[in-house]
Amino acid sequence: MALTKEIISDWFQSLQSDICEAVEKEDGKGEFRTDQWEHANGGGGESRILLNGKVLEKAGVNFSAVEGDAPEALLTTLEVKKESDEQLRFFASGVSIVMHPKSPMVPIIHMNVRYFELSNGVYWFGGGIDLTPHIVDKTQAAYFHKQLKKVCDVHDQDYYPKFKKWADDYFFLPHRNETRGVGGIFFDRLKEDVSKSKEDIFEFVKGVGVVFAPTYTHLMHINKDQPFEEKHTQWQNLRRGRYVEFNLVWDRGTKFGLQTGGRTESILMSMPPVARWDYDYQLEEDFEKETAALLKKDVDWLGE
Repeated sequence: MALTKEIISDWFQSLQSDICEAVEKEDGKGEFRTDQWEHANGGGGESRILLNGKVLEKAGVNFSAVEGDAPEALLTTLEVKKESDEQLRFFASGVSIVMHPKSPMVPIIHMNVRYFELSNGVYWFGGGIDLTPHIVDKTQAAYFHKQLKKVCDVHDQDYYPKFKKWADDYFFLPHRNETRGVGGIFFDRLKEDVSKSKEDIFEFVKGVGVVFAPTYTHLMHINKDQPFEEKHTQWQNLRRGRYVEFNLVWDRGTKFGLQTGGRTESILMSMPPVARWDYDYQLEEDFEKETAALLKKDVDWLGE
């Protein structure tokens, strides 16, 4: 059976359900409410939002499968050249996740897996998963990267080092000269070649999607009961501010959603409920200085 956009989209929707179920179970209180929506040009999606849980203050797991005429601005952004004057149509489907915990001891996490195709036959897969601790724990960062390397190595030994570097470069705030967190993996425009079929690439994307729930619920579990003070909460809100800066200034997904007439509430669900921007904030606490020193590219979290 040929791998169609419908098969891909159906799998993404099932992934959304599986992740929500696992996260609800670990949170122990919060429940995702479902918000279905339609895209102006075709298709739609389902946003699932959890608010004021026991562990998570705000979490979003979005599924979308949208289509429509591809505007020139989008083609320019994607660096796609038209070979004729024919109006191209696009189809895009995927799952996008951001989770903002209550406790500053529990890290923020983001994941996105997606598929895009044009009516002229051009297609690709993309995605990424990265961890943004408010206070970096090297052991937990190593655990996180180990899970991602396992997934990558099943499909290609070159994937992890290549996509880890890509994440370091992508999840970076040039205006701050710092990474968003401890990185992860990022990949884009993956398509079949002489060594891998479209089905092979989809299996890798599925592997990235499946690893999310066990990895993050483990981090929720081991951190949720750690004690913290007001100074940690203040730092959390400052780091959340950095998260906002990245998503609004640099994130491609935000720009893509807005350029294609996407649903604003779903696109901006990645914003934290509360954030701070203190003018000329100076690092004082040891935990602040230690974390700030690790927000850089090319850290070998696995110690290899």
